Amino acid sequence: MLVTNHVLSGAIIGATARGPWAAFATGFASHLVLDAIPHWGRFDSHEHFMRVAVADGLTGLAVMGAATAAARPADRAAVFAGMAGAAFPDLNKPSKIFFGHSFFPRRFDEFHGRIQDEAPDRFRSHELVAGALFAASFAGLVLAGRRRGRR
Repeated sequence: MLVTNHVLSGAIIGATARGPWAAFATGFASHLVLDAIPHWGRFDSHEHFMRVAVADGLTGLAVMGAATAAARPADRAAVFAGMAGAAFPDLNKPSKIFFGHSFFPRRFDEFHGRIQDEAPDRFRSHELVAGALFAASFAGLVLAGRRRGRR
């Protein structure tokens, strides 16, 4: 699952959560649920993985900034926390690349790896569809929140 999709789902969670701590915890749990759903993955080389990972990581960061800015001021902390929680489990990947090891416990990394249901032919049917649905859902929540805020 692309981290951008985790971030988008975390934004939805944050926009509907009762506060930042609940948003972070629920976002974290959502990451594991989404990773267990069939999704795109299994790259043919390390170079291919890195091209996708860098582009996706930068896109995810941009989405975090845009979603935080788009959220109502009263919801911003929870929206950011939901996105941070949803992206957090994937920090094992840059940690391994930059520091040579994951900072998560070995058992967590093993569990996180085992639950992945990845296949190389699911980009259009799974990742793009999920990203579009998550983005549209978050945009709807932002618009609804702004309408509520005007009343």
